[in-house]
Amino acid sequence: MDLLDGRLKFRHLTLLVAIVDHGSVGRAAETLHLTQPAATRTLRELEGIADLPLFVRMPRGMRTTLYGEALAEHARAVIAEMRRAGEHLTGLRQGREGTVTVGALLAGTNVLLPRAVAQLKRERPRVTVVVREGTPDVLHPALLAGELDVIVGRVGPAPKEGDGLRQRRLYRERIRLAVRSGHPLSEASDVTLTDTLAFPWILPVEQTALRQELGALFAERGLALPADRVECTSILTMRALLLQTDMVALLPELVLRADEHLAALPVELPSVGRTVGTTEAAHRTRTPALQALLHHLDHEAALLRETLCGPPEGQGVHLSGPLAPNASGTDGSGSGPEAV
Repeated sequence: MDLLDGRLKFRHLTLLVAIVDHGSVGRAAETLHLTQPAATRTLRELEGIADLPLFVRMPRGMRTTLYGEALAEHARAVIAEMRRAGEHLTGLRQGREGTVTVGALLAGTNVLLPRAVAQLKRERPRVTVVVREGTPDVLHPALLAGELDVIVGRVGPAPKEGDGLRQRRLYRERIRLAVRSGHPLSEASDVTLTDTLAFPWILPVEQTALRQELGALFAERGLALPADRVECTSILTMRALLLQTDMVALLPELVLRADEHLAALPVELPSVGRTVGTTEAAHRTRTPALQALLHHLDHEAALLRETLCGPPEGQGVHLSGPLAPNASGTDGSGSGPEAV
């Protein structure tokens, strides 16, 4: 099968995605302002080019086959890239400096990202920054679909070859047990993890690595996760609950340092921590706006590394795929970020 022999057109890809999204040729045709016969003819052409069944015709609508689902995934990436190209050209023509859309995990929203965005806006006030908070299971598909330019937050193990992701590690930060100032446990010097179970907890949601690490720590110590709990990913909500109640929560060290109304309990969590960095689609071209944001993320991360007493684990660059140069000019050696 050769999809580059000239027969496959952009209209085939847009129709494929529209049918997958809307579940029928009729609704897809309406969305694309086509007649239904024209849409049916285009779909027939596409299935002829693929030489595979892309949909199963149902009494009401269409169901995607394995082949249709796979081709639609690639079609979305092509459409997203062309949309980005159009936005880039329009921005240049109109004198704007573009838009960068950021997916923010809990680890990136409290200190690093706000500082970097503030510096970016001072330098380039006409760059529009869109921030979407979420969990990895929501943000990673959005990144691969072209809906996000970058994810800022916790990074885990190096992506596998086929994942289509590229990570850059910026700094490592401890996670601490947090309570309000004046909490019954805040004055004790010999608090244990077991002692905290007498109070309600705020837990990370199940879709996060932090929740998995916490669960493993509790299991290792023969404890069950708190039954009296709230599950939350919002820093603002967590802070409000901590200030108004005797709840216990996990918070990044930098958040606690900056908040005089919260206190860290003297309970060591040796297996719970986080490496903060960026995640991008591996082979996607960086826009000028994204390059500028990455430059400021690198700069602010270097300052935070000094605050946290040195750089994260091992220096150097370890690539899982081609890595475009970053805007700061660092190559991962010395004190620059680590890319994986």
